[in-house]
Amino acid sequence: MIHFDFLWALIALPLPLLIYWLPAKKQVQAAPLKMPTIIKGMQTQEFAPEKKKTSLLILSLIWLLVVLASTQPQWLGEAVNVPTEGREMMIAVDLSGSMQVEDMTLNGRSVNRLDMLKVLLGEFIERRSGDRLGLILFGDDAYMQTPMTFDRKTVQQMLDETVLGLVGKQTAIGDAIALAVKRFDEQKDSNRVLLLLTDGQNTAGKITPDQALELAVAKDITIYTIGIGADIMIQNSLFGARRVNPSSELDEESLQRIADETGGYYFRARASEDMSKIYKLLDNLEPVEQEQQQMRPLTALFHWPLGLALLISLLTLLIKSVSNGQFFIRSKKVSGVKH
Repeated sequence: MIHFDFLWALIALPLPLLIYWLPAKKQVQAAPLKMPTIIKGMQTQEFAPEKKKTSLLILSLIWLLVVLASTQPQWLGEAVNVPTEGREMMIAVDLSGSMQVEDMTLNGRSVNRLDMLKVLLGEFIERRSGDRLGLILFGDDAYMQTPMTFDRKTVQQMLDETVLGLVGKQTAIGDAIALAVKRFDEQKDSNRVLLLLTDGQNTAGKITPDQALELAVAKDITIYTIGIGADIMIQNSLFGARRVNPSSELDEESLQRIADETGGYYFRARASEDMSKIYKLLDNLEPVEQEQQQMRPLTALFHWPLGLALLISLLTLLIKSVSNGQFFIRSKKVSGVKH
């Protein structure tokens, strides 16, 4: 439905009529001014009764559109549920060099760890309606890729655009946790949750995981850690196929301790199926807030009548200029006839 913020502005509609009906002041008539025949002809054509009536209708329409725009018309959309209180969830994603290992299977094809994470984590982000989400990327250092926002599509887009090597090839787990603590500290009165996804151990950064853990515990931040990587992978070489453990560098003990001391959980994702189950379990552990309030989105419409009034004005001036120019040419030809 359409809503008007300043409907009272419609009282200005009869203003031109009031001005037209006001008694005109008597003006002293000056001596008649002799005018050339061409200008007389132009005046006669410009103020012809038919053209005068048309001009009056056009001016009335323009005035109507301007007054309509001044009422600030808005389109009132359908009611949208808005949660009364949402939680804050920061997602820290490991972009170290080991995330390129292709030990995951997704939709029947082998993919690396990052590609699998993008798809399944994107589905998890889509379900977090009402939460303020943030995205941290960490490698040699930790960087805030997306600040806290309710715009889940933006967070998902920034995740999809990440590439390996963007922030280095090492793993700064401590810096990622410390950066999340700093961002959470800027917000008050919210459920603070950090989801940390990595496939290795801390090998870089200015802050150790233990130091960052002390900060997280002091700020009452819950950390869920996810260790990514298969236990067995078949590797082909010149000497034939052999089994290797692609997750040998995964520091499960440290990830377990971080989760336990902050009241969270540690999960092990050896395959894409494990990751899907973990995200569903997280939905149960950190449920989305119930929707209790409603809001109606407003879309401004004033630019439509205002733009139409401007367009009509420009077209009128253009048509009038063309017609006057043609009349001037015709008049000039007539005045040049020899008698």
